[in-house]
Amino acid sequence: MPQAVLGLGSNISPAKENIDKAVSALADLGTVKEVSPYIISKPEGFTNQADFINAVVILSTPYQPKALLRKLKELEKKLGRVPTFKNGPRVIDFDILFYDNIEFFDDDDEYLLIIPHPRLHEREFVLKPLSYLLSDYEHPKFHKPVVQLYRELMKRKGKPDCKIL
Repeated sequence: MPQAVLGLGSNISPAKENIDKAVSALADLGTVKEVSPYIISKPEGFTNQADFINAVVILSTPYQPKALLRKLKELEKKLGRVPTFKNGPRVIDFDILFYDNIEFFDDDDEYLLIIPHPRLHEREFVLKPLSYLLSDYEHPKFHKPVVQLYRELMKRKGKPDCKIL
């Protein structure tokens, strides 16, 4: 069965419980194989909001990438996500980071889907938890292990902004 690597985030209280509920709800879409430690991170883009709780999940799923994205969007709504504005506060957010070892692009009227996630290598709140689960996993586009991408990001940033919950 294909494996999807998902990023999860929440910054509406109770954020940790929102992540817990989201991880449990993913059982409707397959089998949760592993869950990273939870990470506390500062918001990006719109910074005048609460800190985020983030995690990464490995999910074995029968759904192909586009169908999985649709199911994840439905699950976000079911868990209470209400659309606000770009980078705004949210009860839950799911991102498909990787899907097996494929590169995938689909842009229809409803959703844009790019796999691997096009900004994961720039996001400490993704790379830090990801490095706990898949440190040696080679990014299909950059051909570098996750841990190397994390180290390179930390060199550029100078200091970590995220911490384990």
